[in-house]
Amino acid sequence: QVQLVESGGGLVQAGGSLRLSCVASGGTFSNYFMAWFRQAPGNEREFVSMITWSGGNKYYAGSVKGRFTISRDAANYTVYLQMNSLKPEDTAVYYCAATRGTGNFRSTSAYQFWGQGTQVTVSS
Repeated sequence: QVQLVESGGGLVQAGGSLRLSCVASGGTFSNYFMAWFRQAPGNEREFVSMITWSGGNKYYAGSVKGRFTISRDAANYTVYLQMNSLKPEDTAVYYCAATRGTGNFRSTSAYQFWGQGTQVTVSS
């Protein structure tokens, strides 16, 4: 069974940086898409970024493009989200997700596996 464990969240001032990590286990992942979503209180879970396990393709939500960078360390089954120039509106619980590559990768419904989430709070 695939398991995803996130870490790296915390409290940071606006303009600061954080790096989230997602360690994956229980699968081969060679044909998986790995993504980050986030959910703020009262809001729906929204797409942030996605990377193919090969690392060849990366996608970002418009709200984070140019500030966030997704990457993966295949040898250690880890996906990262480097978040720079953080804004208060980036405050949310961030979730790692994995899919075998079916459906619209920007939609939560495309993902079969989810981590427990890590809280990111950006103060103004």
